[in-house]
Amino acid sequence: MTRAQFLRLMTAGLAGALLAGPWRGARAANGQYDFWFTRLKYDSGDWDVDARMPSNLITSLIDYTSLRVDPKEHVLALSDPRMLAAPFCYLAGHKLVDFNPAERRNFERYVRNGGFVFVDDCNHDIDGLFAKSFEAQMAAIFGAAAMKKLPNDHAIYRSFFTFDGPPATGFELNGWGDDLVHDYLQGIEIDGRLGVLYSNKDYGCEWDYDWRNKRFLAEDNTKFAVNLVIYALTT
Repeated sequence: MTRAQFLRLMTAGLAGALLAGPWRGARAANGQYDFWFTRLKYDSGDWDVDARMPSNLITSLIDYTSLRVDPKEHVLALSDPRMLAAPFCYLAGHKLVDFNPAERRNFERYVRNGGFVFVDDCNHDIDGLFAKSFEAQMAAIFGAAAMKKLPNDHAIYRSFFTFDGPPATGFELNGWGDDLVHDYLQGIEIDGRLGVLYSNKDYGCEWDYDWRNKRFLAEDNTKFAVNLVIYALTT
């Protein structure tokens, strides 16, 4: 099953529940939007980080693509089955990641059936609590060898704009975290497509700027975010 087929199936199956509830993602089920941004909240950690990042990502999608983009961020519990219909999910934090049974079940079902989750370690390190606990969760769900480094010629670096690998962030270059510039991203592939993209580079903070300051950027650093979304929607 392709990602597009999965999303169509889940949207059709959840349409009644969505229309009955307050979640504005129901409008996507009716075909008004091609994309809506879903942030996943989970019980164990600090999921509500980088508050301005979603609006900047959404603005870039509107600026650079012809997608019909919902202008609002949607926040859903990972344990909520409505997240299964999302075209793209974002999960981030600094602290412990310890999924409860419902969270684990939905995460696995979503990824195995064509969903895409962008996971960002806000500590921008490899030895912090978020990194260690999230990686342990992925090993428990998908197997110890499931998480792999992405090669720099991976399709995600060419899905819209062209990159020669993962763009560096200012937090790495300033020597924060583990004082490393991470030259790779990691991911979990299911049937040849990326279902989990995992970053220790803290892109969420990199993209969490006041929109009025965008004109001062030498290079629009949200262009890579556009690649993530286009990959999620088309692969």
